[in-house]
This record gives sequence, structure tokens and C-alpha cells, in this order.
Amino acid sequence: MLGHFYSETPSWLHRLPVGVKLLGLAVLGPGVLAAQTPWQWGTVWLGVCIFWYTLGAATQPVRRLLRAVWLGAALVAVLHAVLGQPLLGLASMARLVSAGMLALAVSVSTSTSALLDWFEWRFTPLERVGLQPRYWSLQVALMLRFIELFFVQWQRLDEAFRLRTGRSGGWRLLAPLTILMLLAARRVADTLQLRIGGGGR
Repeated sequence: MLGHFYSETPSWLHRLPVGVKLLGLAVLGPGVLAAQTPWQWGTVWLGVCIFWYTLGAATQPVRRLLRAVWLGAALVAVLHAVLGQPLLGLASMARLVSAGMLALAVSVSTSTSALLDWFEWRFTPLERVGLQPRYWSLQVALMLRFIELFFVQWQRLDEAFRLRTGRSGGWRLLAPLTILMLLAARRVADTLQLRIGGGGR
């Protein structure tokens, strides 16, 4: 997700070190999910919404994705309401949206290069046991790239489906999306194999 959704529009969150943002996400993420009472998850939800609002125009690249998160969370709330658990549905909606907004805030304020530099620095102690920090940074880069690619391909497929039918593709996109991701993984594997082979020669 990081990289494609990075915002060139500066915000106060851009100025914070990568480690501080990741630590905040690691602490606040579980905290959001741990909120139990209506007062707790309602307060968390309001606080995260205010936090999101302070980022201003920097959130532009992910606003469409956030709308999808809101829609998915609303469907969860409706399902719980149908099952006779409206309060649990609202709690689930608040938690899902809050966690999504926190993750997206880190995405728009952290470039891929800054994130990878931070991970490589954190992996430096692995050299003492014979492991290469660059290798592990590459694993992180590939993971982030495929997360990003997943959302990009999903959006493109959904847009194409909407143009043809006038409605969202939903679960119908699962099969073509899976095929596209498998093909992308194969291309990346072939490219890495060629580079590794070339380097060995």
C-alpha cells in the first residue's frame, strides 16, 4: 500500500520519523480493537476521525479506498443488525473504520524508500548471525508491493465492471483478481531469478 498511496501533499504526520509512526500504529491498532464499551469505541472512533481530519488534503490518494472501507464496515453493521445485534454491529464498524484510517494515515505520510531504509537499519543486527539486512528489506518491499498491487488491480477491475454493468463487482472479481496476482507473482519470481543468475555469472 505504501508507495502508490503516498501523498506529496505535506502534513504534520509527514514530518514524524518512520519509527514513531510504526510504533504508534502498533500501539493504537490493537487499542482500537480492544475497545469494548460503547463509550470506549465511540471515543476512539471520534478521536481517529479528528486525527484524520487534521491531515487535510494529504489524504486525497486514499479517500476512495476509505469509502470502500466505510462501505464494508457498514455492511458488517447491517448484518449484525439483521441478526439482532445492532450494538455489536456499530462496535465492529467503529473498530474496522478506525483501524483502516490509522493504517491509511501511515500510508499517505510514509514513502516506500523511507520505510525500506528504516527496515534495513532495524535489520542490521542480523549481520551478526550471518543474515543480510538487504535481503530482509527486499522481503518487506515485495510484501508492500503486492499489497499495493492487490488494491490497484482490484480498483481497476471494479471500475471496468462498473462501466459494463453499472454496479460494483464485489465477489465476482475474486477469480480474475487471483489470476492477475498469480501472474504478477510469477513475473516477479522470473525477474528475480534472472537477476540472481546474472549476478552469479
